Amino acid sequence: MSNRLFQSVIHQMKDVVGRTFGVLDESNAIIACSDLSRIGEVTDPRGGEASVSNVGIVWNGYTYVAFGASIQPEFTVFVEGADALAEKYAGMLSVSLSSIKQFYDEKYDRGNFIKNVMLDNILPGDIYLKGRELHFNNDSIRVVFLIRFGVPVEISVFDMIQSLFPDKNKDFVVNINESDIAVIKDISVNIDNKDLKKLARSMIDSLEPEIAGHAVVGIGTQVKGIKDLAKSFKEAQVALEVGKVFDTEKVIVSYENLGIARLIYQLPSTLCEMFLREVFKRGSIDSLDHETLFTIQKFFENNLNVSETSRKLFVHRNTLVYRLEKIRKLTGLDLRVFDDAIVFKVALMVKKYLDSSPIKY
Repeated sequence: MSNRLFQSVIHQMKDVVGRTFGVLDESNAIIACSDLSRIGEVTDPRGGEASVSNVGIVWNGYTYVAFGASIQPEFTVFVEGADALAEKYAGMLSVSLSSIKQFYDEKYDRGNFIKNVMLDNILPGDIYLKGRELHFNNDSIRVVFLIRFGVPVEISVFDMIQSLFPDKNKDFVVNINESDIAVIKDISVNIDNKDLKKLARSMIDSLEPEIAGHAVVGIGTQVKGIKDLAKSFKEAQVALEVGKVFDTEKVIVSYENLGIARLIYQLPSTLCEMFLREVFKRGSIDSLDHETLFTIQKFFENNLNVSETSRKLFVHRNTLVYRLEKIRKLTGLDLRVFDDAIVFKVALMVKKYLDSSPIKY
């Protein structure tokens, strides 16, 4: 789109400038030019013996000035001539084209609009109007996948994710920060949460050669329309944070499947501490050793079944009963009683939550 935008401006200014001028992209290819026959030509002023001018560099009879919003300039304007007038033209064109592109991106770029909606950087009243202006289908069902990497990612990772979703009119890939990438996926009405997890798994599998196991995916809920994308994005963030606390082994965490962990995550820490003090009146949960905690975990995994748990632990049934009785004496909770088991399970999760001190969104 930048090519057409630049070419349109250059065509209108061609007679005013009266010299050959145009724009190079990052690969030093001419993408727009007053001389149409030169479009596609590759020229690298940095490869020769260039001299520095007041606004840029001069090489081979042309004045070059880089411009763009990023740290590494995206484009370079060039103007025929090495005189003061060429410098003035090049300087003015770089400022004009940079401003025009920035304005165009903010107004018409669909990806930029989606990112602003998702990050709550746009007023609710403007979402519907801009959505119509950019021809968004407000009846579509969408969901946000938030991919979080353990390390800062290279641009190649972003490009790889983008290649997985080639339909840029429906699906969007957005850089959130140096380690988070969001995928906004247009989905069918009756898609199941299991299918969303399969899609997330396929993303991780595709990225495996690049990331070496350093990625987790949070999945928000399905939303209709554009304005609720911020809700799905925040849910994906919460899914990752809750998963980091309660499901450290999972690489795919769905907000819909967080269960009681979501409730605990939203509780104030003071309330959690009060709950633990009430539950463990007889003795602190910290008094339980590693072996006892492992026994409790296996007992819960085997649905409070003494015989099955003892078999999985390779211990005699009486040994397990002794350990459970020991827990009852320490805490006052008999894990063989369903109500006590629920209280103890929640208490363990609350303790884990307090120890993690997660960041809340």
